Amino acid sequence: LPVGVPTEAEYVRRYCQIRNVEYPVKTWSFYVGLGMFRAASILAGVFHRSTLGNASNPLADQLGPLVDVIAQEALRLVRGPPLLPPLPAPGQGVFSSPEGSKQLRQRVLTFLQTRILPLEPDFIRHQQSPDRWTVLPALEKLKAEARELGLWNLWLPAGLRASLLQGGAVPGELLGPGLSNLEYAPLCEVMGMSLYAPEVFNCSAPDTGNMEVLARYGTSSQQAQWLRPLLEGRIRSCFAMTEPAIASSDATNIESRIADNGDGSLTLQGKKWWTSGAMDPRCKVVIFMGKSDPSGPVHRQQTMVLVPMDTPGVKVIRALTVFGYDDAPHGHAEVHFNDVKVPAGNILLGEGRGFEIAQGRLGPGRLHHCMRAVGMAERAMDMMRERGSQRMAFGQAILKHGALAQQFAEARIAIQQARLMVLNAAHQLDMHGNKKARAVIAMAKVVAPRSALSVLDLAIQVHGGAGVCQDFQLAGFYAGARTLRLADGPDEVHLRDIARIEMKQISRL
Repeated sequence: LPVGVPTEAEYVRRYCQIRNVEYPVKTWSFYVGLGMFRAASILAGVFHRSTLGNASNPLADQLGPLVDVIAQEALRLVRGPPLLPPLPAPGQGVFSSPEGSKQLRQRVLTFLQTRILPLEPDFIRHQQSPDRWTVLPALEKLKAEARELGLWNLWLPAGLRASLLQGGAVPGELLGPGLSNLEYAPLCEVMGMSLYAPEVFNCSAPDTGNMEVLARYGTSSQQAQWLRPLLEGRIRSCFAMTEPAIASSDATNIESRIADNGDGSLTLQGKKWWTSGAMDPRCKVVIFMGKSDPSGPVHRQQTMVLVPMDTPGVKVIRALTVFGYDDAPHGHAEVHFNDVKVPAGNILLGEGRGFEIAQGRLGPGRLHHCMRAVGMAERAMDMMRERGSQRMAFGQAILKHGALAQQFAEARIAIQQARLMVLNAAHQLDMHGNKKARAVIAMAKVVAPRSALSVLDLAIQVHGGAGVCQDFQLAGFYAGARTLRLADGPDEVHLRDIARIEMKQISRL
């Protein structure tokens, strides 16, 4: 269904809520069949008039065969099983996924448990070795396996998948199953349980956001040059927006410049940092955001440009660390652009459209981060449960001590609250689009990292000294979750947006 169009079950369920009618309606199949019988009767009358020569439409004589087909289908519906799905079982929640999506989640979970988690110690050792800025062959092998199993590009939404198929720049086998945001959310949560899993399924940031930008706003030639190899997993990408000299939480502050040389080329100047992925040897393209018209309207000054990483003047200055983690080989870099010349054809969407692209890019990307944060917290619960039930202190298991038992319960509540808020935001994004879902997306962006941090902090406490060392993933998870309170906009910006939207609401009293 197109975005914003409710399913039959959603429509009927809402009707039942308004009319205070029990759902699911037991006689719904009968009423649907009755409506079809009425339609068959009308068509029979139109066909009969054609036999008398007084039909108003010359095609009326072709309706005869349809009458029996519709009547038989109506009879099948009346005699068949109920058309409406039941309400979710207690504890299942209101956001139930289709059976196909549930099976896909189980396949992702099984791959995580059997193929990724057993290799985590090897990945960690590689990240701590002198060769950490090189690609680990074992990870590339896992990516090939996941792609072979069809667990590839699961993030790509159905609407984009359809438009890319129609455009023809990318073959269908690269475009994943075409899930909604709500269907993808449980899969993304599973990926969040390992820092290495998203890349294995080609669902990691910033590539997913950059691929979405190329899919939505790129020309066919840009898609062929950059989107296809990204979807294939042959290359990686980065996004250069944040700058060290200004408060980048306000994108209108950006100082980097894009000058039109008047000969079909552009010159880029600027200093960027927190350009995640720029350290990766597979990173071949960066989306650069700068001002092309500093005197223009505030939100039409910015432009986004595709820049090959090997372009003269693009210089990776250093790797930045997050609480001491350099996240090799992916990395977070400071990158300088000194007299970088690229063709004007590398502009995305058009000059002055950069801010517009940035806003469109952030909605789904923010939710992906939130989904993964819930997965981090869920894995921390598992680790905490195992550690806390086995380790003894003062005569009993750690988690059986009253204070910790209470906090453990509160951690479960925090995860469930965050999960439901993220699922609701995903549902609203599917139904109403990024702009109308802005408030609930912002709420999820604030709540999910906060909840994950509270759970991770407790898990670290339960693990004691082990929780903050390299032997467990908890410290790395904590560093990542804390960064999310800044990435894609700090909490304060989201809270400001939520307050502004709320102030515009009409009183419900």
